[in-house]
Amino acid sequence: MASKAKLGELMWEHRLRAAAVVAFLAAAVVSISAVGPRLSAVVSFFWPLLVSTAFFLVAITVLLRISPPPAGADESGKDLIDFVAGCRPEHLVPLPEASTTVEVPPEPEI
Repeated sequence: MASKAKLGELMWEHRLRAAAVVAFLAAAVVSISAVGPRLSAVVSFFWPLLVSTAFFLVAITVLLRISPPPAGADESGKDLIDFVAGCRPEHLVPLPEASTTVEVPPEPEI
């Protein structure tokens, strides 16, 4: 209950900002619907893209149902990802130990 009270207080504290955001969104929707193209015009322009996307999603769903990925599929690409990222253990350079000192060359005198 304490979190609901805090949320209520927070909403009451920012009520003017919330009202401004709602008014802005309403004005944006009204202006876009008045000036922008009709939904039927947009759909008639993009119908080939919508149909091909739907076909692709249906094909992927059918293929995953027919032949599900193997049980160990989560580890199959890990070697490739490690190779591309350069995170293979043999490529990592060991960090110097804290006890080793690094000699700094002296600064040249001007």
